[in-house]
This record gives sequence, structure tokens and C-alpha cells, in this order.
Amino acid sequence: MIPLAIPNLAGNERAYLDDCVTTNLVSSIGPFVGRFEEAVAAATGAPAAVATSSGTTALHLALVVVGVRPGDLVLLPDLTFIASANAISACAAEPWLVDIDPGSWTIDPTRLAEALVADAIRTDEGVIHRPTGRRVAAILPVHALGLPADMDAINAIAESYGLPVVADAAAAIGGSYRGRAIGGLATLSALSFNGNKTFTCGGGGAIVGSDEQLLARAKHLSTTARTSSAYDHDEVGFNYRMTNVQAAIGVAQLEQAEAFLRRKHEIARCYQDLAASLPGVSAFPRPAWAVSADWLSGIVLDDAQVVPEFTARVQALGVEARTFWKPMHLQKPYRDCPQGSLDVSSSVWSTVVTLPSSTSITDDELDQVCAAVRAALS
Repeated sequence: MIPLAIPNLAGNERAYLDDCVTTNLVSSIGPFVGRFEEAVAAATGAPAAVATSSGTTALHLALVVVGVRPGDLVLLPDLTFIASANAISACAAEPWLVDIDPGSWTIDPTRLAEALVADAIRTDEGVIHRPTGRRVAAILPVHALGLPADMDAINAIAESYGLPVVADAAAAIGGSYRGRAIGGLATLSALSFNGNKTFTCGGGGAIVGSDEQLLARAKHLSTTARTSSAYDHDEVGFNYRMTNVQAAIGVAQLEQAEAFLRRKHEIARCYQDLAASLPGVSAFPRPAWAVSADWLSGIVLDDAQVVPEFTARVQALGVEARTFWKPMHLQKPYRDCPQGSLDVSSSVWSTVVTLPSSTSITDDELDQVCAAVRAALS
């Protein structure tokens, strides 16, 4: 089976892990955490980064730092991986679901503005959701599959309402928006280094941004808000630290960034060409405003009803193929969240098929994937 997305451990990972074992620095103390944070900041064009135990903890921590409180609402695209919504729930807040732009699969700024105009009002206590009386605390765009959302439009809306923007940039390292790296596109952005990401630590996450005070507070909270070696803590914090072992792998991964991203783009172009050659098939969106990190690539089928059978046929031919994220309004924990019309996300998700996108995939394997897709469609 040619896998969908697996780690590529072709660099210094083993040597750096041996260093962790030799020095006995395998927990959160060790030199690789600082090196990893510096590498992440450089890769995203941010002044600094805060390493965390996972992408979800990074997103949760970022939301806490910008002021999301229990009972609040956070505006979120309906089409995302459930971890985005779960991070909001971890704040004891709730998503306010907004539809996506069909040309990018990211939150639609027009729908976002319409939702706020129709159902929100500015008061001395902040932005209030009229139907529920709850405070609206933030906007959480998602850079879907590594493609940055339309951030200038989103930030303009956020500024007009005085709302912070926390971007779920889980797989977006290497992506850019109007020539700008992702690190400065939002108030804060959260990254994931899960095992299936382009760059992995085996698990782990990071927060990046331009506000160094917010980043410092995030780092403080991630280390249980400890203020001294005498076990003094000044507020409720979290044990969200990344280990030296995780960071060692991450440092080695980011050393290979240029090669990994080049291969991701080659894979995406291969599947774009494949889609262009097949009737009833289209490619993933490529809006003019952004360059995708191309974390996962694949094709879109015109008829959603054939997708389950198609993916089963492709997998029977030795190629892993998967359907896309199920929208939040179809997930049991989030069915009753505030939401408007979600017609685009409702129609898009069931037509998408992701195909093998590992950076280690060979040209011969890519040919096998394309051959399997053609055979399954025939």
C-alpha cells in the first residue's frame, strides 16, 4: 500500500536522538527545544515561537492568551479538522460556524462579515452575539491543507470589531499569503508537528506571531505558570511543554525544509495534471492570493455519490485514498452550534479525495497512484 502521508526521517534525526539519550536530556529540559523554536520562527517569518506538546494544545493556549473565556463564541470555518473546534471547547467556549469560500476551502470573508452584521453588536462589554447574548471573543481561520486563508480581508473584519485572530496553521509551514510568510498573518498562529505533517516531531506543536508579549505569556502558561524554582505559580497554567526528544526530531526535519517543500509542490503539480486529464475531475483550489504548503494533495470528483466506491477501488489497487474532513455541523458535539447557511462546505467535503503525499514518495509510486486513479474511474 502506498501510504497517504508518512514521516521522512532521512536527515539528522537519529544523530540528534542519540544526543538526547547520551546526555539523558529527554524531557522538557535540553538544548533542542530552544533550537527548534528558533527554527520554527525562521521558517514562518516570525520573531519568536513557543513549542508545545501538540498542535491542539498550541491552538488552545493561543486562544487562552488572546482572551477567550468560558461561555464565549469563536468564529470558525465549518470545514476543518475537529481539533480546531475542540481547542475552542477546551476553553469552555463554543464555535460559531461560518461557511467556506469555494475557491479556497477556507473561511469566506464575505460570509464572515455577513454573519457579524446580521447577528452581532458592539457593546461596552465587547462584541455580543444577539441570538444568545454571548460574547464573541475571536476569529479562528484555518489554513486548509496548508493554503493560507484570505487574511487581509479577515483581519480587516476583525479590526473593525476589535477581535483578535488566531489562525489554525497546522500544516502551513512553507505557505505564503501575498508574498508574506504565515508567521505574521494573524494575532497568533498555531502549528502542528503530528506524524503525518510535512515536518514532524512525532507529535508536538508551536505558536508563532508578531506580538512578543503574547508569546511570552503563552510560554509562561505552557510551563504551569511557574515563577521560581521554589514551586511558585502565579496563575492556572498548563503542562504543555514540548520534550527535548520531540524537538530533536523537529530540528532535523526543518533542516530539510527546502527539499521537503519542493517535493510537496511536485506532488501537487502531478495531481493537478492528472485532474486536468480526466473528465468529471478537478484539482484542489489555487487562489491567486496564496501559495499553498501543499501538505496533502489529491483530486475532486464532480459526483459525491461515487467517492466511497472510487476510494475503495483505488485502495484495492494498493494506493491509500481518503475522503476529506466532515464539516463541524455534521459532527455530534457541534451540531447545535450557532451557524448560518453552510451550503458550500456541505457540498464540497464529500467530493474531495486525498492521495499519497509523503515527501519520500518516488516518481514510480506517483505513476502507480495516477494509474490506480485512472483504473478506478474507468
